[in-house]
Amino acid sequence: MLRIGDLVQKEELLHLHMLLVHVKKYYESTNNEEIMAENYASLSISPVHIHKNKICHKEAILSLGDELVQYVRSKGLASMEYSEFATPDEVAVGQ
Repeated sequence: MLRIGDLVQKEELLHLHMLLVHVKKYYESTNNEEIMAENYASLSISPVHIHKNKICHKEAILSLGDELVQYVRSKGLASMEYSEFATPDEVAVGQ
């Protein structure tokens, strides 16, 4: 079974790590709520720590992603389901 990090380059992991951090910060700034990502914070790694290896960044990505999903679920934010025939524009705006 393939897992995250098996076929991706370190640079791609760094980009994904940075994207998740931006998603967290964007949500916090638009909703004035802090997302407590304690497991992620305990890893003491950020996307700018380019000297850390792929395994460290992979663990950070999985941890932060999991904590973001848990937070969204705890807030009761509705998940969206889409028809297989939905156009990209419909998906983008949640129609």
